Amino acid sequence: MIWSAIRGTGTAGAGDDGPVSGDSFFRGWRQGALTNLLNPKMGAFYVAILPQFIPEEAPHIVWGLALAGVHVLIGSAWSTALALVAQKSSRWLRRRKVSRTIDGVTGTVLVGFGIGVALEGSALRAHMGAHA
Repeated sequence: MIWSAIRGTGTAGAGDDGPVSGDSFFRGWRQGALTNLLNPKMGAFYVAILPQFIPEEAPHIVWGLALAGVHVLIGSAWSTALALVAQKSSRWLRRRKVSRTIDGVTGTVLVGFGIGVALEGSALRAHMGAHA
């Protein structure tokens, strides 16, 4: 982790500041929908979580579809809001100073995680050595 953080430092803003991609809206939507539909965690979510919200006497198919529909609406609203925020902030995020700041913060966090893992590993070895 520490090596990745150090290697990544100084590369911010090295790329082109032009548009990232010319993908169409439909292509992005299709990719996101397929990714979500093929994600096995979504099936596990529907099987594990939704049944507890369906009354025993109620028609299970109707209630299951209604709850899945609510989940889709909430997910769509969230994704739309996220896309709009990303679109509005993309010009600001492409600025060299902002990009360098983000890279610096990310690198610092990675170095911190790396040091934490290294210290935890040495403490674990010391603990195991004391009990051997």
